[in-house]
Amino acid sequence: SDLPIACCPLPLYIHIMAHRRRGVGVGRSSGAKFQKKAEEIKAVSMQSAMETVKKLEVKLTEFAKKHKKEIQQDPAFRYQFLQMCAPLGVDPLSTENSVWGRLLGMGDFYYELAVKVAEVCLASRSRNGGIISIQEVKDILSQRKTKFSLAGQPTKTYSKQDIQTAISKLSTLGGGFRTLQVGSSTMILSVPTELDNDHMAIMTLAQDLGGVGVSLHQVQDSTGWQEERAQRAIDLLLTQGMAWLDEYKGEKLYWFPSVWKESMGEP
Repeated sequence: SDLPIACCPLPLYIHIMAHRRRGVGVGRSSGAKFQKKAEEIKAVSMQSAMETVKKLEVKLTEFAKKHKKEIQQDPAFRYQFLQMCAPLGVDPLSTENSVWGRLLGMGDFYYELAVKVAEVCLASRSRNGGIISIQEVKDILSQRKTKFSLAGQPTKTYSKQDIQTAISKLSTLGGGFRTLQVGSSTMILSVPTELDNDHMAIMTLAQDLGGVGVSLHQVQDSTGWQEERAQRAIDLLLTQGMAWLDEYKGEKLYWFPSVWKESMGEP
């Protein structure tokens, strides 16, 4: 079979070609079988996964019924419950007419909370450029003694995690609402401006310094950046109103109102 085909006697040539055709056919047949088997395994795996998810959803529903009171009244417990729901794609915050809405009645609560949070963010935008800490929003709502409806009952008990959940619902509607981390603080951004790591680094520095203005040289010393890079990042924050410019003894100082209030713990 190692001889060149052109040198083979006719009967041997026919035998070799027949053998090769059978080999090709066998290969194709085996490939088709493997493909079919792979699809069968995939289908079984998918069915098994779906059955597992359904069982978990049943367990989750039973858990929600058993701990309904804690979910409605304890913000920390409520947050942990929402964390349990997320991997399963279960949305307990859906409309009040849904199964989960009728069971827990949380949809209207987060809707009302989101509206009030948005009002605070928009009202303070001229002061802070559209960035404000979750803690400051919570303090403002507490000062106003704002109440929300949860399962048909008025409540003033809610946490920073509840506010963050409400913001996540707002973010799906667009408009720039989202949360971001600045140092140790969670901030709400209510404008579509994209902030990069440079802007975050400057605001984190302002938070660490606490209560004082930040100079360009301090930014450079802290980050190791060239003057052009540091000034470019500061200029965007100034343009958006997220930073204020002041001059003291001939030196320019930059203030970040929301970050500064957060670091000082002021309401």
